[in-house]
Amino acid sequence: MGAGNSADDIAAMEIHHWYTKFMRECPSGQLCLHEFKSVLGLQGLNPEANSYVEKVFHIFDMNEDGFIDFLEFIAAINLVIRGKIDQKLKWYFKLYDADGNGTIDKKELVSIFTAVQAINGNSEMSPEDYTSMVFQKIDVNNDGELTLEEFINGVESDEALLEMISKSFDLSNVLKVIQSGRRHSI
Repeated sequence: MGAGNSADDIAAMEIHHWYTKFMRECPSGQLCLHEFKSVLGLQGLNPEANSYVEKVFHIFDMNEDGFIDFLEFIAAINLVIRGKIDQKLKWYFKLYDADGNGTIDKKELVSIFTAVQAINGNSEMSPEDYTSMVFQKIDVNNDGELTLEEFINGVESDEALLEMISKSFDLSNVLKVIQSGRRHSI
């Protein structure tokens, strides 16, 4: 019998690896918003981009204590790395629904796309044009609002839109920064 690693052993080693990286970046075991921005090199952003970063932080801060602890961090990594597309789309929907009313309107989407462009520097299309295109493709009842169902069904059924949204909101850079242990100066 060979001594192979079970899936549980591999998962435990991976979690230990991420724990070591996390604790190197935030020895207190809790990442506050300021540290989150600093670790990712996201200081001095315009108001829209800053608002987006804060919203991402607060969504990862599941217990709403003002910090991302290791368990919240692992949950975020799990979503980014292993999450199924519908899980990611539900997360994106929550991120886009700024007022929390259960729908995304054009103003909320323009705001998010403006923020993402400010962070990523991606400007193939203006935020307004991008928003119009998204609504034209997936606002089934043409009411100017996207429900969770419309959003998930619409994005999943349009390969180009799915790819565009996935690339625009790729959070793997968060993981790369922490994995490399690179801390940006404040």
